[in-house]
Amino acid sequence: MNPGIVFAALAFLSWGLFPLYFHALGAVPPLEILAHRMLWSLLFLGIVLTVRRQWGWLRPLARQPRVVAGFVASAFLLSGNWFIYIWAVNHGHVIDASLGYFITPLLNVMLGFLLLHERPRRLQWIAIGLAGCGVAWLALQTGQMPWIALALAATFAGYGLLRKTAALGPLEGLSFETLILFPLALAYVLWLSWHGQNSFLTTQSDATRWLLAASGPITAVPLLLFAAGARRLPLSVLGLFQYISPTMQFLLGVWLFREAFSAERMTGFLAIWAALALYAAEGLWKSRRPAVAAA
Repeated sequence: MNPGIVFAALAFLSWGLFPLYFHALGAVPPLEILAHRMLWSLLFLGIVLTVRRQWGWLRPLARQPRVVAGFVASAFLLSGNWFIYIWAVNHGHVIDASLGYFITPLLNVMLGFLLLHERPRRLQWIAIGLAGCGVAWLALQTGQMPWIALALAATFAGYGLLRKTAALGPLEGLSFETLILFPLALAYVLWLSWHGQNSFLTTQSDATRWLLAASGPITAVPLLLFAAGARRLPLSVLGLFQYISPTMQFLLGVWLFREAFSAERMTGFLAIWAALALYAAEGLWKSRRPAVAAA
């Protein structure tokens, strides 16, 4: 089995459970959760790098401005994706967040076509068009575009593209991204502490403190798994695994958090699910053809 398959599956299973984690931190403002994620992630990754004696990659980056610029872009895409997702979960938009990750695989195909010169096949184009119809229907029913879903899809697809073509490995790349974000996160947490608003210090709940501290490994481990999988799999194959986490998130939003889900919204989701089913079926059929021919 390709190790990338295992890494990708574990990453998306972990992300599928994220609404439970962020819902438990609902009393903490989203921007503060984001800052703590950056700080605790860097601490966790720093420990891993120190144990493995794996800091040698950092010094050569001073002579590689294009590599640094790429990681600055991926770091801000990552932080934007984190913030939008945290805000969505803590404001009762888990279903909208799941829609974003349903759209992402098809957006990956578009980015592969536009930037990597990959050529989508005819049925893939049909799937993209069908998903676009689903998004347009949702926009028509609500009177506005599903901005939460589109923003999550765009930031995560862009992040996946940059990580696929990155010069550093998964551990080093994520460590560098969190190092880039660290000054902003530290400044914000210090500002909160100065004004007596740092939830880690002011909360009466030990569970909240532990959950904030756990944001380091909870954040870093799935991202490391995803980065490792992304480097070993083509974007089209990676897209198949991205159905795992949005399906889990959607079910949590409907059954556990009891978010509103009307018949009109269901129509839009059905169009997008049909597009994903077509995309997945076409990919499986295409991958089986060489094996059948060989047999």
